[in-house]
Amino acid sequence: MHTFFHTRNFYNDRIEPWIGKPVIKVLTGMRRVGKSCVLRQAASLQQSHGVPKKRTLFVDKEDVAFDAIRDHRHLAAWIKKQAPTGRAALLVDEVQEIDGWERVVNSCLKEGRFDIYVTGSNARMLSSDLATLLSGRYVEIPILPLSLPEFLQFRAAPSGRARELFPEYLRYGGLPAIQQLGDDEHSRYQYLSSVFDTIVLKDVISRHEVRNVPLFQNICRFAFDNAGQLFSANRVADYLKSQRLAVTVDTVQRYMGYLCDAFVFHRVRRYDLRGKRHLEINEKYYPGDIGLRHAVLGYRQDSINGMLETLVHQELVRRGYAVSVGKFGSREIDFVADRGRERLYVQVAYLMPTAETREREFRVLEEIPDNHPKLVLSLDPVPVEHPGGIRHDNVVDFLMQA
Repeated sequence: MHTFFHTRNFYNDRIEPWIGKPVIKVLTGMRRVGKSCVLRQAASLQQSHGVPKKRTLFVDKEDVAFDAIRDHRHLAAWIKKQAPTGRAALLVDEVQEIDGWERVVNSCLKEGRFDIYVTGSNARMLSSDLATLLSGRYVEIPILPLSLPEFLQFRAAPSGRARELFPEYLRYGGLPAIQQLGDDEHSRYQYLSSVFDTIVLKDVISRHEVRNVPLFQNICRFAFDNAGQLFSANRVADYLKSQRLAVTVDTVQRYMGYLCDAFVFHRVRRYDLRGKRHLEINEKYYPGDIGLRHAVLGYRQDSINGMLETLVHQELVRRGYAVSVGKFGSREIDFVADRGRERLYVQVAYLMPTAETREREFRVLEEIPDNHPKLVLSLDPVPVEHPGGIRHDNVVDFLMQA
């Protein structure tokens, strides 16, 4: 089964409103998450909007045929040679591999006849200088691992099998190519390990010239092992010192920044609901794909809370929410999700078998003095009724909602 034959309609719906608009469409996300396929979908959408295939220029920096395009001069010369007169589409895959690419793309945008799409595996490509140069002239479309409905589509399984197949999704994650590997656990983890090694070597260690690779790997393992836990660079440094590894707090923060730039982790800041401000300490880090965590650490059932939180965080981001970890007095809310004027509070638990566990999960939401929707998610098969209007839902059912 080849991933290319599965159209990810969710992203077509995100791209469609921007076709032909004078902004650069930037598809961002971790390597192997499916950006190239979504970019090819965008090329197909061009044709349905009246731009024939011969007017579509496609640069794929993962194809050796394009090795010669290494900087903005090469790219500009190639476009000049290939471009037809009149309206055309320009699509560049893994654009960060071309030094100074933003200068050419900006120039093409100003020319006014190109509809431009680029993909990138590094968040820094949209920061600092680039954001200044292209200010107001680009839209970012994050590409994420397969959602649970997409996972079922790739498996050719009906939605009614969601709960049955969820343990597999939880174990191997949502990188599309996993679905081509059959049911062999060894092959799947071998693939995930190779993806992780490629990301770390190409997008982190080489790019940032990391010299102490064992230390970097230890920090990465610690972050995977503590997914969903409050993360303090001081605590990491102290832990590594106890393992006889000399490390500074600055180094921990810098290395975590590199991993976030490569989308290996997503940093989620804490938000003080009483003070109405973000806090600068004790954020959380969630893996960019749950399968990568298990490839590095092995699958452990005792970490299921962090795994469920990772998938819920990913789904909230997919739905367009800006996500924070909530602090309310001494209590913590797993997620405060904001989208425009909407706000949603979410607690995630594994199971709530007793009245005590149910009371604990609901209590913090009961104490928040506003009328925004509040939701508790767990793997309990039947929803728990709550007299105060707080909704309880099964995690799988939540992930299956459009």
